Amino acid sequence: MDAFTEVLMTRAIWTATALLLGATAIGCASGPSATAISDRPDTPFKLATFEAAGQTRLGLVLGARVLDIAGANQHLTTTARLAPLAIPTEMKALIEQYATVSPRLYQIANYFGANAPTNQPFAFDEAAVTFKAPIKYPWNLMAASANYKAHAEGMGAAGAGQAPPPAARAAPARPPAGGFDASAASRIVPDRDAPVMFAKSPRSCIIDPNEPFYIVDGRQRTDYEGELAIVMGPRPAYRVPREQALDYVFGYTIMQDLSDRGSERLREVTMFPGANWFDGKSIDRAAPFGPVIVPREFLPNGPSDLRLTTRLNGEVVQDARTSNLIWSEPHLVAYVTSRMTLYPGDVISTGTPAGTGMERQVFLKPGDVVSVEVEGIGTLTTPFKALSEKPTDH
Repeated sequence: MDAFTEVLMTRAIWTATALLLGATAIGCASGPSATAISDRPDTPFKLATFEAAGQTRLGLVLGARVLDIAGANQHLTTTARLAPLAIPTEMKALIEQYATVSPRLYQIANYFGANAPTNQPFAFDEAAVTFKAPIKYPWNLMAASANYKAHAEGMGAAGAGQAPPPAARAAPARPPAGGFDASAASRIVPDRDAPVMFAKSPRSCIIDPNEPFYIVDGRQRTDYEGELAIVMGPRPAYRVPREQALDYVFGYTIMQDLSDRGSERLREVTMFPGANWFDGKSIDRAAPFGPVIVPREFLPNGPSDLRLTTRLNGEVVQDARTSNLIWSEPHLVAYVTSRMTLYPGDVISTGTPAGTGMERQVFLKPGDVVSVEVEGIGTLTTPFKALSEKPTDH
């Protein structure tokens, strides 16, 4: 070996040794390096829109702690020497950009783990923040009707929401139960039959968790409906095949489909006999929503078999599993997108199980509190007040 070759080999050995020692030093530093933080979904989290210290923020929920994503991202960029990455501060935009920003969200969750810090300005106790509706507002809010067999049968027995006619005058002749055939629930073939869907106005109907619903004077047949809700994203979905439906789903949350079961039967609809869906479903503030969204990767089986429990003033009134849905998540996504485009952040509420107030003939009144819990997601609570209690500037 000549002297020149020997010098080159010696320098190569020195360089390799220096790189190895440098990598070891970085890995042992007080703050982990970028290479030491996994950008895989190893630590489950939930996403939320919340208010703390007078500011509305986008949050990453780890156990009982909520991290302001913007602050946690900046902290990680500085302490772990990660490349700067801008993350949206609004949920709908986050969903649209999820493919780009999700690796950083995974890094935040993996860095802080299940025990988020208590001494950082971007970390909050869950009990100390105010959760808002996760998305304000989706472009579209669609809901499924009679998507649990037991609920459909119970509604048929209860008269499908038709209020008794006013004593002052007889009601016009109508098909039984407004044309609703509850017995058909047992004959449905989901691959053949279409679900019945209806729309609610996101802007007029969505309210925050723990925000009151105001019962209008004289409307004595206001009803709860606890439901699992599908959140779409991150790309527009139109004519989606059922076998590809889950590729267009972002995650899952909770919704109440509050309904009026015919309190004000004052208008006759001669040409279209039956229930007036607008009267019953599009009432103001009738879609409490939240408190969190669980990204689909953290519910690997989706909503195929989750327990849904609704409590009225602490008493269990609905208790079912989503495995009892007549039309599954893929069926609902495929059907809705066969007629219209759904956009990132749009919501499909999947229907309510048996045990509604209509079936029990026990309706909501001021002072009631309804809580809907879905396994693996959380609890959505809504208090009920009289319209006269509503602040004038609300």
